[in-house]
Amino acid sequence: MPEDHPRLKRERKTIFAMQKIYCRDLHGLPGGQLCAQCQGLFDYAMQRLDRCPYQEAKPTCANCPIHCYRKDMREAVRQMMRHSGPKMLLRHPVLAVKHLLDGRKKAPAIPRRRVNEEA
Repeated sequence: MPEDHPRLKRERKTIFAMQKIYCRDLHGLPGGQLCAQCQGLFDYAMQRLDRCPYQEAKPTCANCPIHCYRKDMREAVRQMMRHSGPKMLLRHPVLAVKHLLDGRKKAPAIPRRRVNEEA
């Protein structure tokens, strides 16, 4: 994985923290482990983050005009965040507040793909 911008590192850390809360509360695995289903969702979220065209200018997913998650995965992430979000304020207050502040920022214009100039 290429060197991440601090914004993307924080995004990864936030998603993982939320996923751990969700999995521990609903699936009961000890020691911050994720069950296979939650690990799959986390891996999918990391894959989508790696491919985000905004990269360090990335808005929060709720404010993004590009919906890159499959519909079923988007709903799974929404459920996970709905469960974990309120608990983040107590367990990871800095990440939670920074995520809330990121959510107040307006999404930048959609980045254009580079067109092959040889065509």
